[in-house]
Amino acid sequence: MSTTAAPARPARGAARTAHKGQQTRTSILEAALALASQKGLEGLSIGALADVTGMSKSGVFAHFGSREELQISVIREYHHGFESEVFFPAIRSPRGLPRLVAMYDRWVQRVSEELDSGCIYISGATEFDDRPGPVRDALAAMVQAWHDALRKAIDLARAEGHLRSDADPAQVGFEVHGLILALHHDARFLRASGAVERARIGFEHVLERYVTPEAPPWR
Repeated sequence: MSTTAAPARPARGAARTAHKGQQTRTSILEAALALASQKGLEGLSIGALADVTGMSKSGVFAHFGSREELQISVIREYHHGFESEVFFPAIRSPRGLPRLVAMYDRWVQRVSEELDSGCIYISGATEFDDRPGPVRDALAAMVQAWHDALRKAIDLARAEGHLRSDADPAQVGFEVHGLILALHHDARFLRASGAVERARIGFEHVLERYVTPEAPPWR
């Protein structure tokens, strides 16, 4: 039994105020994410967000404190959405090649749905590739976390005997990521038709070089 005194319950009014404050912050973040998707992380500012949300600058500032904090919060929100749509559903697939294929398929689907808004991972890298600081660090950490998850899936596929033992997870991950970058460029910038299908065919070509006869069906 714990001997620590139970914390006093917050007053009902204070709880309502805190809940309303969280709702407001969530609404601001949603608007900020939409704005960043269209104008990039550098297009985010307290003033621009105040205009979009109809709030005062001081009201937005009270929730984030600075433009830098706002940008980092948007990166985290985007990463949370990416995990929810791509990573967590994919890891429900059996470990090995099925999980790797699910991760890629969901990644392609996510990119194809972002053609009008853009991928913050990709656009943010262009904006901050040569600009050190907390925003770049936060973005790089989120991107690296996804790359690590992808490489782990590749390594598990190799451990399951679905990929050749000499398959280098870093190399396979590099090739797969290259397909996503090409998809984003051709579909979003060039508006090339058939880019999604080419990305899927490209992935099949990558797997053809690495899969073993013991691998489960993947096409």
